[in-house]
Amino acid sequence: MFVAILGIAGLRAQQPPAPHAVDPTIQTLVGRLSLDHFKATLKGLTQFGDRRQGTKRNQDAVDWIARQLQSYGYDNVQRVTYTFPPATRPCGPSVPVTAPASPRGRGMGRPRVGDVGRPTPTGGAVGRAGSNAGGSMMFGYTAPTGVNCDPGKQPDPAIRALDSQPIITNTAQDVYVTKIGTVHPDEMYIVGGHMDGHGYNQAANDDGSGTTLVMELARVFASPDVTTDVSIRFVLWNGEEEGLYGSRAYVAQRASLQGRAVPAGSHTYPEPKWLGMIQHDMMMWDHGMPRADGTVSREQRPEADVNIEFQSASKMAGASERLAWAFKAANETYATDYPAAVGPHMTNTDSAPFQDLVPTISLRENERGAQIGAGWDPNWHQASDVYTTYSDKDFRLGLNAAQTTLAALAELTGAKMSTRK
Repeated sequence: MFVAILGIAGLRAQQPPAPHAVDPTIQTLVGRLSLDHFKATLKGLTQFGDRRQGTKRNQDAVDWIARQLQSYGYDNVQRVTYTFPPATRPCGPSVPVTAPASPRGRGMGRPRVGDVGRPTPTGGAVGRAGSNAGGSMMFGYTAPTGVNCDPGKQPDPAIRALDSQPIITNTAQDVYVTKIGTVHPDEMYIVGGHMDGHGYNQAANDDGSGTTLVMELARVFASPDVTTDVSIRFVLWNGEEEGLYGSRAYVAQRASLQGRAVPAGSHTYPEPKWLGMIQHDMMMWDHGMPRADGTVSREQRPEADVNIEFQSASKMAGASERLAWAFKAANETYATDYPAAVGPHMTNTDSAPFQDLVPTISLRENERGAQIGAGWDPNWHQASDVYTTYSDKDFRLGLNAAQTTLAALAELTGAKMSTRK
């Protein structure tokens, strides 16, 4: 069992848990995920464009997410409200990000002698770099990355007009619901993805894909025939792109409330004790490293996988690693198409505010610091991050991540199904 795996002290990367027998309950729950559901939820979310923090389209998307969660059967949809500094420039972060900077990692393959620093035809460079946040040393061709600030690069006039709406407020909201545990309602796992984006696009992959995954898991666990021993909180963060504002606000406002019954003795817990935090950020693109000219293949590579990352420099590194291996075991047993890989370089997403407080992992398409930071995803923060860019193979990678998390959560939370006649 995954619970037993988490209790093994000193489990190392060289000793991953072996896959185990299929549990019929978990298999049934995983089967309630579908490619059509995943695509429909994502398409619904992308109607709000890039959903940049502080805009009307962001507020409209938060309201739409809340309505969707209610439609699944939740009567406890709640929000965390926070403020953020006004933008100091028309595009990009409002203030300097205080999370560890994303290292300029490199792709795979060692460059020739003398190639380090040599520009590629598109402005990338062959080079090497170490991580300043526990990242790996990688080599190979890179492609330029950044945030598209030019509305003219968005060819779809409807998306361009929507994303040109101005920032109208410095207040924003996270939205969340809770599947309340029947045995230990005072304990929970947090499952998150950020719903905001930027770049004059639809933020379909970054992070519409992670938001869709969280919403699809919330839908499955909301079924009246499903119970869990401990609680699960499904959170859609806001303000990630501007500096992790939503997840930082959540930790600041709610960490001290953990495990307290309100009112006292009521067995009602507004903030159950955190057992683990699982973040999902960019789930649909693993097309390989850039070529020598900086371009990337349009086809999903056969070796595509789901990256499960923990931060080896965090205070909870050991427990986080064990959680990561438990998720890999779930992937090997229940995912249908793509495998998972475990890595120690988690950085620059909403898991960061939690990583020193609770076992924390992040699921994503590529390694954040090295691969994405080196241009492996040419749609990252670009006008091309729209729904129509992606194929069913890309959507299926996101679905496999959902299968992985659902299976692991079902085991960790003691999920059960009642027999209805």
